[in-house]
Amino acid sequence: MSATGEISLAPVEQKPIRKAFVDQEFARWSVYARRVSAAPREPHYHGRHVRLGVYTDYIYRQADGVVYAERAFALFLAELRHEADELVLFGRLDPEPGTWNYRVPDDVRFVALPHYRSLTDPRQALTWLSALGRFRRELRQLDAVWLMGPHPLAIAFAAVAASAGRRAVLGVRQDLPEYTRSRHPGRRGVAAAAWALESAFRVLARACPVVVVGPKLARYYRHARELHVTTVSLIRDADIVSQPSACAREWQDTIEVLSVGRLDAEKNPLLLADILAALREQDSRWRLTICGDGPMRGELEARLHELGVEDAARLLGYVPIDDGLMQVYRDSTVFLHVSWTEGFPQVLVEAFAAGLPVVATAVGGVPAVARGRARLIEPGDADAAASALRGLAEDVVEREQLIRTGLQFASTITLEAEAERLAKFLAAQTGAGDIAPRRRRGRTLVQLACAISVVLVFVITASTRPSVCGRMSRTTT
Repeated sequence: MSATGEISLAPVEQKPIRKAFVDQEFARWSVYARRVSAAPREPHYHGRHVRLGVYTDYIYRQADGVVYAERAFALFLAELRHEADELVLFGRLDPEPGTWNYRVPDDVRFVALPHYRSLTDPRQALTWLSALGRFRRELRQLDAVWLMGPHPLAIAFAAVAASAGRRAVLGVRQDLPEYTRSRHPGRRGVAAAAWALESAFRVLARACPVVVVGPKLARYYRHARELHVTTVSLIRDADIVSQPSACAREWQDTIEVLSVGRLDAEKNPLLLADILAALREQDSRWRLTICGDGPMRGELEARLHELGVEDAARLLGYVPIDDGLMQVYRDSTVFLHVSWTEGFPQVLVEAFAAGLPVVATAVGGVPAVARGRARLIEPGDADAAASALRGLAEDVVEREQLIRTGLQFASTITLEAEAERLAKFLAAQTGAGDIAPRRRRGRTLVQLACAISVVLVFVITASTRPSVCGRMSRTTT
């Protein structure tokens, strides 16, 4: 949904949970977690440092010489500065000055790209050319660039990097076609544009190293030149609570249910009010805290009032993870996730780190991460969610088992650990002479991917305004 709320999203019909698929994804994550936890962990990475540039199609703001980011992903990117000789962020700069949720550290250099509203507006052609020129000039001072996509400018930047003899590493955080279907059901033009862009990125991946989030995307990009699987973890080592303190939480008086996420249709926030009402019908100890903001806040408040449970609910709005959110987790009793769709469920990892037992809908990447560490339910079922929460309140043994397994998983994928592993992979891509062996093949694939990208722009222009890329850029972390 856009910021103005002009697009209405109907709930997406979910297929039954496929056990074979869940088992397969769970096995992949289990192997990954065992591998990273068994690897020797140094206090700090002292390998080959690089001058690294990172591009995302995010908008940044600036006030009094300080740059701010809206997305929490900026925290993950900023952590890479400890592993690089220099970290440079490329992004659109909002023409209106102001602050935002996350301050970009002073030792991270920010390169402002020209601001644009839509990639499909022909009047923005000079803006695109200006962005390409600015990117090319900055390449002279960098060893490698990490380009997040799929996005047309990421593809164009990869071509510029290849022509300048710099290593381009692609980054993929979500299944774009799946995300587009869930956000815009029935809009075939948007779906076609998403598939064209995804296909271009996969073609380009045959010539470029790729960093993906989670085993599902790793399967899609298995033919990449080189592949690194990561998690965008925002949990620091210091955020992991001790198991004894987590198991000692009081469940006899108030039971505080926490939910964290955007208040828009794909996150299904109205169901939270229904669940709270169902819980309080039998037991007045249940209360609900919601962290997040979005276009459906007013509807959620109205639903809570309609059901007569507004006094048992707190809507805290957006709470930055580095400014109070982890304390909200620690002050809660149990975590509830009710989304219709989900990529990598970062909020579940945050709940695991805080030692919270979790009830979550088995959608998207949730089963692969949470199976065996949370109670999984079908999406859209308030009674099932309420029943699962009551079950955790009554079953101390299961509760403590989920807390233990969740803490173990969260401790293997902290921000420090994931940033260090990613830095090692990126540094390995900048070795002397690593571009030459595949220069001809790489150039051919880059040209093909760029051609697909050009076709994509026309597809988007004919099918939708604003562009799917513009909608992607407004997705929260």
